[in-house]
Amino acid sequence: MSVARGSVRCTPVTAGTVGARTAAARGRRSVVKAAETDLSGVLEGRKQYQVPLYQRPYSWGHAQCAQLWTDIVDLTAARRTDPSLTHFIGSLVLTQSPDFELVGVAKLLVVDGQQRLTTLSLLLAALRDHLRATGDAARAEGVQAQYLANVYDRDAPPKLLPTLADRDAYLAVVRAAPEAGGSDKVGSAYNHFRAWIAAADDPDDPHDLEDIENAVVRGLSLVVVTAERGDNAHRIFESLNNTGLRLAQSDLLKNYLFMRLGERSEAVYADVWLPLEKKLGPENLELLFWLDLVQTDERAPQSETYVGQQKRLERLTRPDEIEAEVRRIAQLGDLLATILDPSREPDDEVRASLVRIAAWGSTTAYPLVMQILDRRRAGTATTEEAARALRYLESYFVRRVVVGRATAGLNRTLLQAVGAVAVGARPDVALRDFLSRGRKHFASDAQVREAVASVPFYWQGRGPQRKLILQWIEASHGHKEVVDPANLTIEHVLPQTMSQAVRADFAPSLPEGADVVAEHERIVHTLGNLTLTGYNPELSNRVFAQKRVLLATSGLRLNQAIAEHESWGLAEIRARGAALAEKIIELWPGPDESLVGTEDPTVLHRQVAGIVAEIPAGRWTTPDEVALVAGVAPAVVASALGAGGVPGAWRVLASDGLLTDVAGQEVRARLTSEGLDLDDEGRADPDAFLPAGDLAARAGLEVGSVSAGRRRRTRNEPLRAQRRAFQQKVIELGTATSTRIPRWPGPQSQYAVDISIGRPGVVVELALNSREPAVYVSFYILDDKDLYARLVARRAELERELGPDLFWKNDEKYKSSSVVVSRGGDWRDPAQSDELARWAVDTIDRFAEVFPRYM
Repeated sequence: MSVARGSVRCTPVTAGTVGARTAAARGRRSVVKAAETDLSGVLEGRKQYQVPLYQRPYSWGHAQCAQLWTDIVDLTAARRTDPSLTHFIGSLVLTQSPDFELVGVAKLLVVDGQQRLTTLSLLLAALRDHLRATGDAARAEGVQAQYLANVYDRDAPPKLLPTLADRDAYLAVVRAAPEAGGSDKVGSAYNHFRAWIAAADDPDDPHDLEDIENAVVRGLSLVVVTAERGDNAHRIFESLNNTGLRLAQSDLLKNYLFMRLGERSEAVYADVWLPLEKKLGPENLELLFWLDLVQTDERAPQSETYVGQQKRLERLTRPDEIEAEVRRIAQLGDLLATILDPSREPDDEVRASLVRIAAWGSTTAYPLVMQILDRRRAGTATTEEAARALRYLESYFVRRVVVGRATAGLNRTLLQAVGAVAVGARPDVALRDFLSRGRKHFASDAQVREAVASVPFYWQGRGPQRKLILQWIEASHGHKEVVDPANLTIEHVLPQTMSQAVRADFAPSLPEGADVVAEHERIVHTLGNLTLTGYNPELSNRVFAQKRVLLATSGLRLNQAIAEHESWGLAEIRARGAALAEKIIELWPGPDESLVGTEDPTVLHRQVAGIVAEIPAGRWTTPDEVALVAGVAPAVVASALGAGGVPGAWRVLASDGLLTDVAGQEVRARLTSEGLDLDDEGRADPDAFLPAGDLAARAGLEVGSVSAGRRRRTRNEPLRAQRRAFQQKVIELGTATSTRIPRWPGPQSQYAVDISIGRPGVVVELALNSREPAVYVSFYILDDKDLYARLVARRAELERELGPDLFWKNDEKYKSSSVVVSRGGDWRDPAQSDELARWAVDTIDRFAEVFPRYM
């Protein structure tokens, strides 16, 4: 926490205020003591402040230390004329240590404020050492005894005991050891203060250092909050985090684990956690906990890692169970370290696959990779089986790009595969079988051969992935010449631009009467026409005869093979594509074709359940629409819903939206409580209908072209047309006048249109109500409750900018949340629609301008 500038007096904090904060986390009233004091009140006496193991290591750098020093210098000067002036530096939150009442030093845990307390202690140590160096040994020993160490107790324990990661460096400073002042954060801060104190020491002023010491220990004001006996320190820590002191989820989990370990905490931290933390770093620790969570809960978002892990860990009640859990996580950490750094892997085949998977750049594959490696670690899979499983994963990636299905439902499929691999007799067979069934787009050999001839490979997947496939094909030739892939780019042998020279070169290869432009467009981006070169600008738009000379001198076998041709036209591109297809089939084995088109009923049930769970509150759909998204027959959907246990199943209604008496009053009440309007006949609001396309987008899946012919027919086509007409009016007006929206989408026949504002995870939504005519504009947050909470915390500011009529909508049962404003009026009425459209565009623009500033 940075130090605020300016001399101010602190307003005392009441116990009730702080009690409410801690009670929110524990569900009961907590009484705490809160008092304003200065640093001398904190440090004088027989005390020790222990920084718990779960706290972050010391992190203040030069900028924060320099700001604190500037504030102290300013305060020192001001106190020479007014000694009562103080400077507030924040709060120190404490709770009693388990051995608080043992004879000797009183011990307290520092729940919050350790960074400030450590920094000020280092400053005082620097002052002590400067005094010693300049011959004032008596005052130096006074600083040591009053503020740094309990010198009259056995072994002179320090008044501050940092977390284990900083302890050696800090004790070296406090004990004035020769190694004090190293290059770590603690040593650097100490060195900064030594230099600044030396520069501030005026030989002609005998009181300057005394004034600085007085400003530090008497002039710096802080509020000390001490929790009552029995207060759970990790709950206080969580509560502080929820009030704005945002911490990484890995910090919260470390806190949760180690505050429950009791007397074993330090040993487990030193032996297990600290090596893990050094190996992975904080960002990868959070990734590790998420990877562990999705081994058993494929739908767990990374943003909810702490919540998910906490629920799982609550079942562990004994310290030995917690310790075993920490050790298990550390073993998984070794696996993650190997995934992130494949050079740690001893087996050549496994290591090569890990290198390729890392290069592919899909972190969603990590849970599956970890499951495969964990099975080998546990002895339930051999190294050969693990290597084959990883090869199937590679194949899955490559073949999807080749056939043009690079991203369709990929993330969900990879997470679902974790469970299949976990329970399969062999991980390689289980993974291949799982990917072979259903609509996973694991392309067969025949599909690869067909796609190479027609799919525009150049536009599939991400650019680096396309390049990797060509690199790996090149590497399979096994030549010894090393070519730096960083210097290679994808080159079109037949140029993309149809110049006159290129046309003259290409046309003779076509059948008589063929459309040269159409044939060029059809073939130019296919795999057979693409290669890798390090001199793309030199080749550029040249005809083949000129390119051939350069390709012949290339170190790549791909290019040498192209240069063997005397011309480059339709036949050569097709032949090379066919050859590359066979190479892909050889390098990356495909699915078990005897299983293609089949599906495990349990998997089908999970798939349907996952799709239905994406229907938001207040919306409804039909079994036909769910079936379109799932790629199954409507009867399969009906069977899955009938089996029970499907979240949101009550939102799947008959094709006309009519609730029969069979539905029951409970379903009706549930739907209406969620905001879905039902007419007098019990028919759901057609405006709230969720078609397959929207449902697929929410579920991260695709709807095939067959859906167009199977769309639900309703008696509301005129209403749909009117809705589209108004949307079109808004879109045209927005395109012409908006300054904030990068791209306006096309009109939709459904309830709402999502408008991207260039920020992931949020959209501005335009919605229309026909029953009580109105236009709605929403800032719609797809899946980020933390973001919604941050916006609520600044609600007053937002409403000052956007007006007081915002409706804040958040139901903890659902992933989404929104901030909505509406304007009444019949958007179907030509006399009102123009004004409503202008209001909608202006409001959408304002939302797109204002909300991102608060994110």
